[in-house]
Amino acid sequence: MDKDQAPGRFLLTGSTNLMALPTVADSLAGRLEVITLLPFAQSELAGTKGDMLERLFDGNGLPGVDSPAVGNALMDRVLKGGYPEALRRTQASRRQAWLQDYVALILARDVRDVANIDQLDRMPRLLEVLAAHAGQLVNHSSFGAALGLTAPTAQKYAGILERLFLTRLVPPWSHNAVSRLTKTPKLHFLDTGLLAALRDTNAAQLQKDRTGYGPLLENFVVSEVLKLTTWSDRRLRISHFRTKEQDEVDLVIEDRRGRVIGIEVKASATVRPQDLRGLRQLQEAVGDKFIQGLVLHDHDRITPFDEKLHAGPVSLLWQ
Repeated sequence: MDKDQAPGRFLLTGSTNLMALPTVADSLAGRLEVITLLPFAQSELAGTKGDMLERLFDGNGLPGVDSPAVGNALMDRVLKGGYPEALRRTQASRRQAWLQDYVALILARDVRDVANIDQLDRMPRLLEVLAAHAGQLVNHSSFGAALGLTAPTAQKYAGILERLFLTRLVPPWSHNAVSRLTKTPKLHFLDTGLLAALRDTNAAQLQKDRTGYGPLLENFVVSEVLKLTTWSDRRLRISHFRTKEQDEVDLVIEDRRGRVIGIEVKASATVRPQDLRGLRQLQEAVGDKFIQGLVLHDHDRITPFDEKLHAGPVSLLWQ
């Protein structure tokens, strides 16, 4: 770079966060731009703009509903995820095999690039434990206890998995207008195909018993929103809202002007008024800066509850 500063050159770092490598001594500040490429977004797969957040912040309202993915069609998208090589495989069993091999190779090789750890053999089991707690508040003491690790060690190892773009911690939202807020981040996986493989979950199981579908769908929405933010021109901050009384909003998207969009995720086709309690509390806290509150769920149409509170299909994210 120092010899030739011509633009248009790209360094693909694979599954590793370049700036997390201990061997990189130079920050390269001012000489590179970091572009995070997450697994394919549904809008990329569908060939649509994926501009729902831009529309809402620009004041253009919700996009129209066009051929929404509901029921088994939505579940299929969730279980496939967005890894290109996995999507090439038409059989679910072949996708799961690829995903399991992908994780095994990352844990066997890439972990060593990020950090020196003493108990590398614990990493596959830790990833399974985290998968079982996806969508929940982080509890490193509990994670470590399942593996015979101390809480600080479990936290260090979990941090490595985040640097390898397998997981993502969503921090808690804070505001001086609300005092009784949870201050613990939530754990999510960046790809729900991978998460389903780690949980050994398939469509037939979920169709018989949907209790495990909620965490998968929530992770799916979180992942899709994170992907939308990577190509947005706005600097958007992602967090979650949860009170001590368990009222929550799965995603709080905030721009630099303090304007807020809240998204709650439900796996059911029906949304009840009490499902909006967290969104109403968030709206009350931010006042005029509240842009929109959404309950995204397994349904085919938009249902208004208030001027700024609606329920709608998950597929609004890629309309």
